[in-house]
Amino acid sequence: MEEHISTQHGNEIVAALVRTIVSNREYLSEIDGAIGDGDHGINMAKGFAMCAEAIKGQPLTLAQAFDALADSLMEGIGGSMGPLYGSLFMGMADSVSDKPLLDKRAFLAMLQNGLSELQDISSAGVGDKCLMDTLLPAIARFEQAVQQGERFSEALAQMKQAAIAGRDSTRDLVAKIGRASRLGERSRGVLDAGAVSCCLLLCQLADQVTQGLNTVSA
Repeated sequence: MEEHISTQHGNEIVAALVRTIVSNREYLSEIDGAIGDGDHGINMAKGFAMCAEAIKGQPLTLAQAFDALADSLMEGIGGSMGPLYGSLFMGMADSVSDKPLLDKRAFLAMLQNGLSELQDISSAGVGDKCLMDTLLPAIARFEQAVQQGERFSEALAQMKQAAIAGRDSTRDLVAKIGRASRLGERSRGVLDAGAVSCCLLLCQLADQVTQGLNTVSA
């Protein structure tokens, strides 16, 4: 039996992502305040709240909802995070625009396409103390689980574990990019806000998809 999720209820998935970011607004800004401007939560919540208004009451596919989210983030978030997260969700939307159902391989392709769009505008990687410390290991772990024949739900669980470990790894890193990089060694000892918000989003996405999984005969 093959697990899959319908892409016809994208507004529900994106609404859950919005709730996650908005409810963690103060937490994200508090983390960011340790080595950054202290506005990561404020800006992220603004962009995600804009999306909530844009999709309110609309029955959107996953591609349509991700597109709406990408647009809101690019318009509503200042600095680098709007384009970064906007590109991620835009790439994910493009990958699933013609798919009524997603199995684990299609979900992996969606993650990889989002990453590809993001990497078109960012050369950051693991170890730079940024959202990539969460995103790259999480996608790699999901891919590994798929290649090993794990069920969709198990691959999602492993993706969450890798995202959390990636987030936590930033505590001991020295920032190499962004405003925090000017602090040098003083940037060590706190989590990176982008890595934390990325972890929140990936874990919520995994939870929502897991709840929506159905099985069909392979």
